Amino acid sequence: MTRPTSPQGTLLYAQSGGVTAVINTTAAGVISEARARKVKVLAARNGILGALADDLFDTSAMTPAQVRMLVHTPGGAFGSCRVKLKSLEEDRARYEQLLETFRRHDVRWFLYNGGNDSADTALKVSQLAQEFGYPLTCIGVPKTVDNDLAVTDCCPGFGSAAKYTAVSVRECALDVAAMAKTSTKVFVYEAMGRHAGWLAAAAGLAGRGEDEAPHIILFPERAYDEAAFLAQVKAVVERVGWCVVVASEGIRDADGRFVADAGAAKDAFGHTQLGGVAAHLAGRVQQELGLKVHWTLPDYLQRSARHIASQTDFEQARAVGRKAVQYALKGLNATMPVIQRTADSPYRWKIVPAPLSSIANAEKKMPADFIRADGYGITDAARRYLQPLIRGEAYPPYARDGLPKYLDLDLG
Repeated sequence: MTRPTSPQGTLLYAQSGGVTAVINTTAAGVISEARARKVKVLAARNGILGALADDLFDTSAMTPAQVRMLVHTPGGAFGSCRVKLKSLEEDRARYEQLLETFRRHDVRWFLYNGGNDSADTALKVSQLAQEFGYPLTCIGVPKTVDNDLAVTDCCPGFGSAAKYTAVSVRECALDVAAMAKTSTKVFVYEAMGRHAGWLAAAAGLAGRGEDEAPHIILFPERAYDEAAFLAQVKAVVERVGWCVVVASEGIRDADGRFVADAGAAKDAFGHTQLGGVAAHLAGRVQQELGLKVHWTLPDYLQRSARHIASQTDFEQARAVGRKAVQYALKGLNATMPVIQRTADSPYRWKIVPAPLSSIANAEKKMPADFIRADGYGITDAARRYLQPLIRGEAYPPYARDGLPKYLDLDLG
């Protein structure tokens, strides 16, 4: 019997940006698919920083049991970072440094698992490799809880964060309803989303009628009007007896200013540091309406909640990892495996290739027909889109102590 020969070269995988409940599921998909094809996989420690510093981890050291545990582990097992490389002209020295790392380890396939900025980096690396005549295939692997990547129907990581959001809002609403007679009248929940309101919209799945929570959703796609918002809160409390508000962190006023702008601070990608919109809104409700208010900022909880991951999200995260390896070995340079929806009911999807040039630095916002006419809720069209993405439960295995069994990988 003839044994399959190993392709010559090494595959380098790196994680980028904010991690998710299922980014390691994608990583496990990459490693498993590459092993089946006799391809060595190196993982960059702390994303692109590891590739720049030649700080790489050989995944061959991982046992099959560890790869199986990786599938169910949240966070970023190999470390991530928020580092954005500039243009080829401005950051040429660092791009050439990357190529040196690739040459040193005979890296022929580079898989960068991240969002918009990561797709841009993968595209630029592919262009530089072509310029230098270095045989490299670059693949962008989709990931973001913000769900704002262009072209793909949805983003791995979003479905699980959306499920956490919808479940949390429904559960909190029951708490507020129980206490509203003598205690809290208004509850404000802050969801991630700088420019796109996908996670805030997912909260809308928690209820259906106008008297079911969330009663008010504030989207970045709609200008925030404080007077109108306060009037809406007042009306809901008078009608229902209590009110649940979900606000995206990135809501802006009519002049385009972030309502929760933390000042001039910027992150490594050049984005304004946000946070505190729920506290701000709660303060205004208390000051202007005199109502008792509670607020919450789930922050990392919404993107790390692996214990309640969506089965749809889990399957899609693993599928893009496997397809990324397949596309790389086929030589589909400057490509991303994206999710294409083929039917709503029953929900059907498949993975197809898309050019990074159509994805890099682009941003997908909520369609106008997904937002209710009054601007404070989601439409049936949004429900049809969102509902399949949170279906099913991909529970991690649990230990006898009652806690999930997650992989704590020693990177040396």
